[in-house]
Amino acid sequence: MPIKLPQNLPAFDVLSREGVMVMAEEDASRQDIRPLRIALLNLMPKKIDTENQFARLIGATPLQIELSLVRMSEHQTKNTAAEHMEEFYRPFQEVRGEKFDGLIITGAPIEHLPFEEVSYWDELREVMDWTQTHVHSTFGVCWGGMAMINHFHGVKKHILDHKKFGCFRHSITDPASAYLRGFSDECVIPVSRWTEMKQDEIDAADGLETLITSDEAGPALVRDPAHRALYIFNHFEYDRGTLKGEYDRDVANGTPINVPQNYYPNDDPTIQPLNRWRSHAHLLYGNWINEIYQTTKYRLDEIGT
Repeated sequence: MPIKLPQNLPAFDVLSREGVMVMAEEDASRQDIRPLRIALLNLMPKKIDTENQFARLIGATPLQIELSLVRMSEHQTKNTAAEHMEEFYRPFQEVRGEKFDGLIITGAPIEHLPFEEVSYWDELREVMDWTQTHVHSTFGVCWGGMAMINHFHGVKKHILDHKKFGCFRHSITDPASAYLRGFSDECVIPVSRWTEMKQDEIDAADGLETLITSDEAGPALVRDPAHRALYIFNHFEYDRGTLKGEYDRDVANGTPINVPQNYYPNDDPTIQPLNRWRSHAHLLYGNWINEIYQTTKYRLDEIGT
């Protein structure tokens, strides 16, 4: 089954050209099934790129997905056209009465700020509490995952003395996890952050399970069964050229930045990088969608009860 998207959303054409099955509203309405309702709380500045990345991953399963785009109610983005935001996004306060099978909370380029200094922190805390009664499973990504693990468990983020930037080899710590079906013993994940979570502090928190970790980049994927959540601190969703775009931007702006590690062939920025994480990205998000399908309530109004 395909992912259901508005036909005029840029991701509709992008995914169609890539061979991902997409379905318009009128076609989906003719199918006598309940699609999984997945919301994307998009905190990234380049909203359309992020929409494409996550729609590509959650739209690759055999299940019909209905994707809802959500934004913080008062925060205004400066990097995406207001017309796009008005047409495709709804503020959280508008959707708070609805229920969803899944929610993705993306990263945000505000790592240097203490959580409580983020302009929309109070509303985001409201969102995270709301997931416990209105969302069956939540996936926090990078800063979004750090915010969730801090909110629910008090685990702190720590500022690094240099940006952890590149593609790092990670190890699987729980091969039997339903979220890691089909994974190799090791995988490569793109990393782009100025902060880290410490494994000993995660271990000290009640009920958390680290599923993927790296000697170089630290813990990557953490399961929180009590809150029906996954936290990933790295970027499986990135396209082949995402790290390149970040590197080229910083070079053009004169911002000190190292060449992303293990990304370009021979560490040469003049050579086209390779995507070495795509298959594991599809496995992880496909497994997440499958677990939602297997365990969510058939009746939406029963989610959270």
